[in-house]
Amino acid sequence: MPRDAIQTQGFLAHLLQNQSKGELLKRLEPNWEPPAAKVPGGARITPEIVARRWKRLALAPEIRAALLGDLDPATLASFGRNIENFIGVARLPIGLAGPLRVNGLFAQGDYLLPLATTEAALVASYHRGASLLSQAGGCSSMLLAEGVSRAPGFAFQTAREAGLFVAWAMESLERIRGAADATSRYARLKDLRITIEGNHVYLLLEFQTGDASGQNMATIATEAVCALVAAESPVTPEYFFVEANMSGDKKASAQSFLGVRGKKVTAEAIIPAELVEKILHTTPLRMTDYWRMSALGGVLSGTIGVQGHYANGLAALYIACGQDAACIAESAVGVTRFEVREDGALYAAVTLPNLMVGTIGGGTGLPTQHACLELMGLAGAGKARALAEVCAGMVLAGELSIIGALAAGEFTSAHKKLARGKEQSKEGDNHD
Repeated sequence: MPRDAIQTQGFLAHLLQNQSKGELLKRLEPNWEPPAAKVPGGARITPEIVARRWKRLALAPEIRAALLGDLDPATLASFGRNIENFIGVARLPIGLAGPLRVNGLFAQGDYLLPLATTEAALVASYHRGASLLSQAGGCSSMLLAEGVSRAPGFAFQTAREAGLFVAWAMESLERIRGAADATSRYARLKDLRITIEGNHVYLLLEFQTGDASGQNMATIATEAVCALVAAESPVTPEYFFVEANMSGDKKASAQSFLGVRGKKVTAEAIIPAELVEKILHTTPLRMTDYWRMSALGGVLSGTIGVQGHYANGLAALYIACGQDAACIAESAVGVTRFEVREDGALYAAVTLPNLMVGTIGGGTGLPTQHACLELMGLAGAGKARALAEVCAGMVLAGELSIIGALAAGEFTSAHKKLARGKEQSKEGDNHD
């Protein structure tokens, strides 16, 4: 019998242990009783508003203390542009990895990496990888391209009308660019790609957004383009949407490697065999054997890109530094590659086409997130490209460490030691 059928039978048997089918189905019917009272909403944050919200919640004082604590009015006010219905903060531990030496086009130097995570062993792993790269002279990291996309979609009665619209759009490219660029001091429409599907037209608009991650900028600029279409197109769309799900926003997509969304970066390093053996307790050959098998495993499972755990380090850094954590879905797409050189050294490289990072705007101005960027020396204008190159270097460090652990047969023991708490590291045991 197919495995899925066996699992389904077991699940149904579990559900019907203490109730009939009728009772089970009744649980799924609509419930028309009046809902619980709503908590007061809104984006304004003052001590009085927050107190009223907590009074309505009527929860134990220790829950309020854990979530709200003794935040002062100035700190409360700093959250006003980043959250609605505010009740408190989620406190995550931040660990420090590095320093990581980056030899980039924009990032130059040794960078500390603040990582906010609840996953034990993660910081230790990236710390080890950063130490390995730094002792090997650092990684070379290069920004290759940048751009933030939005893809409005327009529906027409026929494909003929869609074609006429496309012809007008091509003739009106400067008008479209002017409408988009007028919405911001920073956002600039860089390119436009057109896809026709029957009587639907998708415009993939690509923007430059300065040092901001730029998704809100791109959305507002795209809305202006849609308004221009509605006002001036000789063929009126039956309807349109500001985003028709073709931009790749917050999802891994096959088009990742065909262009860029955010910042496309590659990082590489050549690591002597003796350094691999000293720090990772394995050999370049065994690491390459693992990489080859894992690449095929990725192909067999249908992954987009081939990599070990980009999301681990990126999510931790994004949360610590005020980036849009949901963008991990696209930012963690990429390719890791290992080779053994003629002299026995390990060549390692990562390429990430969709790093969505910024050093201004969004959550980068929040107190702890701004502090983490300051700690890295990457807060404020003019630093976003360097941040992207550091991110690629950090990802390379993480790939080297985790693959080294798997190749050396130490992956399980490391997690037992650090994640299970069986053995606590002594003061000064920093996993270098």
